[in-house]
Amino acid sequence: MPTTLDWSTSDPNSWANYPVMLATLRGLTSLGDDNAVQPGLAQRWERELRPDGREVYTFHLRTDVKWSDGVTPLTAGDFVFGWRRAVRGRERGEMLDVLGAEEVLRLLDSGAPSAQVHRAVESLGVEAIDPLTLRVTLGNPRNYFLSRLANVYLFFPAPSRDLAGRSEEEIRDYFDRPRGDRPLSLGPYRVQSWDRAGERVRLVQDPSSALAPAIGAGEAPAPVVTLMKSEVGPALYDRGRVDFVFIDSAVALKEERPADLRRRELLSTYFLAFNTLRAPLDRVEVRRAIGMALDRGVLLEGLLPQARLACGLLPPGLLGAHELAEHGCGAAGSDPKTKTLELLQFASELRRPLRLVYRAGESFIPEVAIAERIKSQLARVGVPVELEARYDFSAEIARIASDGFPAPDLYLRRIGADYAHPKTFSTFFERGGNHYTGWEKLAGGEIVRRFETILKQADAQPEPSAAAALYSQAERILLEEAAVIAPIYHPDRYYRVHPSLVGLQVDPFNFLSLRELRLRGALDRR
Repeated sequence: MPTTLDWSTSDPNSWANYPVMLATLRGLTSLGDDNAVQPGLAQRWERELRPDGREVYTFHLRTDVKWSDGVTPLTAGDFVFGWRRAVRGRERGEMLDVLGAEEVLRLLDSGAPSAQVHRAVESLGVEAIDPLTLRVTLGNPRNYFLSRLANVYLFFPAPSRDLAGRSEEEIRDYFDRPRGDRPLSLGPYRVQSWDRAGERVRLVQDPSSALAPAIGAGEAPAPVVTLMKSEVGPALYDRGRVDFVFIDSAVALKEERPADLRRRELLSTYFLAFNTLRAPLDRVEVRRAIGMALDRGVLLEGLLPQARLACGLLPPGLLGAHELAEHGCGAAGSDPKTKTLELLQFASELRRPLRLVYRAGESFIPEVAIAERIKSQLARVGVPVELEARYDFSAEIARIASDGFPAPDLYLRRIGADYAHPKTFSTFFERGGNHYTGWEKLAGGEIVRRFETILKQADAQPEPSAAAALYSQAERILLEEAAVIAPIYHPDRYYRVHPSLVGLQVDPFNFLSLRELRLRGALDRR
């Protein structure tokens, strides 16, 4: 269920808003089946690298797109209005690539006068050259920017003709209380009602949308879609009360698998993270040996219908992902048997079990089984492990213990892509990222600075082939030289969908996708 419908300001729980936002809106770009950037609301664009190091994109908008009132055309001013609100919103840090955003954030964080903030916002690097031409200036070259525009909804346009001149309170009311065909949308659907107490969102088809899916022979549009949160979704599906349900339990996937079970490969990685500061894991050779001692095939055996084992951080389908996998798991050229013998030697020095923390609660990831198997595998080479499931997992891995180090010795975690580019994974491990491994302090910070320098060089490369090699180089620093994490597998998402629903699927970011939804025949439960 969404926490807000105001996509420009969003909120810290933005992941929950994506299914509705992606059904009702679009970005300047879109993604193809291979995750390559394609035209979206912009039919084409030009990129220019200026002598001062600024990167400038000029987007030419489609001429056939109107807002859901069927009258108001999409204009470049809609992006300007939306981005200026976004840079002042609750997720304004997402806008930092745009020239001038850093100054706006500095002023807001320092409590500067509103007039000064307003002038800085007006100077943001986004401008309407004419109604159909948008110019965006970035502070530095960023080859991931076009990928972000496709999926990060802070960059989506806002209906400026509806919102201009309204107070923030009036705008909040506009989005919080859908009524009278508002709020306006662009996609194949618009929000008709939002029942917070009942946790339901009702979407209705926009027949005038230029972004509606093509209707094939024997197919029809789906005029109404209701999204709901339910603890008994599978039971409702079996009774024919709902037509789509996520399989949110890994245990359920071990039972009889119905014919309508579907699988989506996610841009996602599940890994074991090391506390690199507390002994004995402060020794890189110990971290490497543990990573090499894990038999990933055995860890996942029999737990899921299929499992894509991971040797690298980047999942298949992203720049550079295939290169690291060629070396196998662990450091390039390492012999697993040698590493196991090294681990046996290190284990004799242990004076206590290593504490491994993982997320408590039901999940589509078989966390309990993986944790127990890691404990068993490491026990065989003399490394004792204590397991601890935590409902406050995020707080626990961020906690600093009394000895001054991060609280867990090890933790298990999944991270997923926010957009289809390696940058979305590497950001997590930069200084200030939520990795809580302490690796930013290794060698006085020299290793992570080198990691970030290579990433910066990669971000500035206009050619994907050159960027891929650099992203792979940075990944090797993280996984091989510093051995900060041990990737385990790339999770997939399972769901069930009624055969009469065509095009309803899960996208690679783990969000329900309604963009291509249509009906084939009549729903037999009606």
